[in-house]
Amino acid sequence: MATHSINWLAILVAALAAFPLGFLWYGALFGKAWMALTGVTPEQGKAANPLKLYGSVFVLNVVIALSLCWLIGDRGVHYGVHMGLLASVAFFATGLGINYLFEFRKLRLWLINCGYMVVLMVIMGAILGAWH
Repeated sequence: MATHSINWLAILVAALAAFPLGFLWYGALFGKAWMALTGVTPEQGKAANPLKLYGSVFVLNVVIALSLCWLIGDRGVHYGVHMGLLASVAFFATGLGINYLFEFRKLRLWLINCGYMVVLMVIMGAILGAWH
């Protein structure tokens, strides 16, 4: 896909989609379990620089969305969903799984973190595929 044919608005919307999902996923759904498994405390979260933290997260999400955009091209929402699922499971979940094995981290933490990325990348793929 050539740079001039990238829909930057779709990239930005896909990247922004991570925030409400993240607040739900790491808040109401799995927040307590994630904090217990990582040792992250509410005080650490409050002490973080929000502009630096969320700004960095946004930039990284733009990279993910842009990469998915290149993979999806103009093939539509169905292909976008499948590509988001494939990329998240084949690359993210397996790569993180290798790290978790050597770091002796809990399976439950891997499921929480990888589950988030799978859902996010499927949502991103749907947005990018529908908005080509």
